[in-house]
Amino acid sequence: MDIKGIMSFNRGKRVLIGILLPLSLFFCFSCEEPVETFSSDNTILGKTVNLENVKFEKGIYGGTLYDSTSSDPKTFNPVFAHETSSTVAVAGIFEGLTDVDIKTLKPAGRLAVSWEFKDNGTTWVFHLRKDVRWSDGKPFTADDVVFTYNKIYFNPEYPNSVKDMFEIDGKLPKIKKLDTYTVEIKLPQPFAPLLYSLSADIFPEHLLREIVESGKFKTFWTVATSPEKLVGTGPYKLVKYVNGQYLVYEKNPFYYESDGYGSKLPYVEKKVIYIVPQKDTALLKFKNKELDFYGLSGDDFPSLKKGEKNGNYTIYNLGPSLTADFICFNQKREVLPEWKLKLFSNATFRRAISHAVDRKGIVLTVYNGLGFPVYYPVTKANKLYYDPEAPKFPYDLEKAKELLESIGLKDRNGDGWLETPDGHKVEFSLLTNSNNPNRVQIGSILKFDLKRLGIDVHFQPLDFNNLVEKLLNTHDFDAVIIGLTGSIDPNGGKNVWKSSGQLHLWNPNQKRPATQWEAEIDRLFDEGVKELDFKKRVEIYKRAYRIIAKEQPVIYIAAPLVFEAVRNRVKNYFPTIWGTYKPTRIFIKE
Repeated sequence: MDIKGIMSFNRGKRVLIGILLPLSLFFCFSCEEPVETFSSDNTILGKTVNLENVKFEKGIYGGTLYDSTSSDPKTFNPVFAHETSSTVAVAGIFEGLTDVDIKTLKPAGRLAVSWEFKDNGTTWVFHLRKDVRWSDGKPFTADDVVFTYNKIYFNPEYPNSVKDMFEIDGKLPKIKKLDTYTVEIKLPQPFAPLLYSLSADIFPEHLLREIVESGKFKTFWTVATSPEKLVGTGPYKLVKYVNGQYLVYEKNPFYYESDGYGSKLPYVEKKVIYIVPQKDTALLKFKNKELDFYGLSGDDFPSLKKGEKNGNYTIYNLGPSLTADFICFNQKREVLPEWKLKLFSNATFRRAISHAVDRKGIVLTVYNGLGFPVYYPVTKANKLYYDPEAPKFPYDLEKAKELLESIGLKDRNGDGWLETPDGHKVEFSLLTNSNNPNRVQIGSILKFDLKRLGIDVHFQPLDFNNLVEKLLNTHDFDAVIIGLTGSIDPNGGKNVWKSSGQLHLWNPNQKRPATQWEAEIDRLFDEGVKELDFKKRVEIYKRAYRIIAKEQPVIYIAAPLVFEAVRNRVKNYFPTIWGTYKPTRIFIKE
């Protein structure tokens, strides 16, 4: 999972920026029925895509696609990228052994063409493509796969989300080369999400071996790296990056994929991603035909829908978002005063705050009615893991006040603010990223409602990359409004929910669980990866999510319906909430 900032689009996979993973893993959140101000008629709410009826045209080579992202990348190294500003920048450059078939949502081959297993699922053999070259022309082989996992992902000196996903009871798989195009993976025990997890990027041994052996990998592939050193097997390669302005990509001349007509893919010659921190600026650039794609917010929808025909673009309705914004209180002992740690670590306090969140009002005000209240770590979009019976803490200021009083928070001196039993004024700073107008608006609403309870909120929007630095490195924050990308398989969120995870935002990298409920979630996530019976796996993860919903370490707020406006010159474009279907077949026709 990765930290989300503001909506950004990678034409292969949908990336919703907040806290991120390098895999474009999609983590979902639960919602009630939508609060609608528009008819659900698709002629009003946008065009939808039925992948069963998709027919591709033979494409035309050439042209440039124009897109935008809200922040500069912090790194070009996918192993250490934890925010979408970075993962968006390298998307399309690297590939994994597997990928997700957007049509079926099942694992499919990418750099691996087939596989088989034995020994009750603990030994797997993967057969690799023989027609793959790196973007510098060197051949791709099993050596690259073994090197990537053994020397990079499983390297104890490199904390990373991929290792978090593969680790079971402190043990990692053993990966070895059988021949030039065959790899064997031995698991310490059966590992149900293996095929999803193997979508992790593979890296070139010929370029990186010396870098890794010399101990320089952590400082390699920085944003100062020359683009030609970013060598991947994906359809595109980075050719230019200008800080604060744009990233430019050209198609990889050695890319192996072909269309159904015998022509090499991708069709589009070049891609430009502008760095546009302000959403209003991105909207203006779209209206001025400087961008081919624009992710709509609720307040954009009426005017853009009205101008759809004359503007020569199409608005797609992708359905409920797979991600939701939430509030998270810091519980890291080393950086908080004792009274704040005691307060933020108290589940009753967090439940009181949850009762003070007017989710339906936020949907109406912030998303123009085009969204859903959210209470739980899975939305209806992920039907397998959605649990309508999970605990909820609906908007109720009187209940919130009652809970606060139950833990001794009262206005003891008559100044209108609550105090703790030992006399500390109940106040905290609340951060979010300034380039996300929805979060800024949510923060202002929360500040107002919590003031009514006697809690003084110091709300401060920050630059996205500055915010990520505080969340992941210095841990210098009281509370934050942010979002997370997630995964189709729950194990993709392991680095968030396990107490040892890097993205366990409220108290990351614990050597042992700080609470009994965190220990139980750890146990359930370890149990879930070992369970091969799918129905039993679902119930295991539902139990974990119910604990999360009860304890409220993150307080979910709301999720929008997802809309995208796309220029009609973009052909063979079939977007879904899970990603774009076969994006290398996109072509441009004026």
